[in-house]
Amino acid sequence: MAEITAALVKELRERTGEGMMDCKKALTKADGDIEKAIDDMRASGAIKAAKKAGNIAAEGAIAIKEDGKVAVIIEVNSQTDFLALQDDFKNFVAASVEKAFADKLTDAAPLIAAQEPAREALIAKVGENVNIRRLARIEGDVVGAYLHGNKIGVVVALNGGNVELAKDIAMHVAASNPEFLLPSQVSAEAIEREKAVFMSLNEDKIKGKPAEIVEKMVSGRISKFLAEASLVEQAFVKNPEIKIGELAKKGGAEIVSFTYYKVGDGIEKPVDNFAEEVAAQLAASKK
Repeated sequence: MAEITAALVKELRERTGEGMMDCKKALTKADGDIEKAIDDMRASGAIKAAKKAGNIAAEGAIAIKEDGKVAVIIEVNSQTDFLALQDDFKNFVAASVEKAFADKLTDAAPLIAAQEPAREALIAKVGENVNIRRLARIEGDVVGAYLHGNKIGVVVALNGGNVELAKDIAMHVAASNPEFLLPSQVSAEAIEREKAVFMSLNEDKIKGKPAEIVEKMVSGRISKFLAEASLVEQAFVKNPEIKIGELAKKGGAEIVSFTYYKVGDGIEKPVDNFAEEVAAQLAASKK
């Protein structure tokens, strides 16, 4: 009989999302063979799928399909980053983005409905929750996209220019994540918040200075803020000597829009404390 170590139990738990005691039982039954334990746990797939349906999925992948004129970008979530790297999950994501593109979908709801049987089958097989979270369809004169691994995806639409230029700008967006396209799109509320933050942080420097000097200091900070927050005013990551707006103009293009997706943005992730869970389950097993 193989020794069922805590490290082995932890690895199985991380790979399956199951509880510590369930993992220990499965490993004991499989004589310490973690792959066999996973297969045995998947054998009860329908039950596991129902159990996992409410669990928070905050990892996953971004996928994009585009043809130079149209792009579809989607986010599909999993509970663990481990699953996001597995072929079963990758195949589901690929099939989902292909369907969204082929069916000209503009919203996630019909894709979710169409992919539900495949999603349930995947959950049953892998033992953790999977969700199609969001989708956007972008059309334009020129459309280019960039994927940073499977975690960040960007689509840029241009008037004029070419796909390579759009991809270059999309890569920059992936690196810098600007809030706005143009300085004129920055809300008055955002500017006022930035002013308040600046005044608070520089209270000692401002104290006693003439109003016109303070105004110049604030104006300088707001100009810098607008440059940092607006795509067209940012220095191009591949060549900081040129701004993105200038890069587009030089390429005979105008930037129409950008769409930025990052896996898990806005999802409140659960705090995972393995030691506390072990203690709690051991205490429960002694009752």
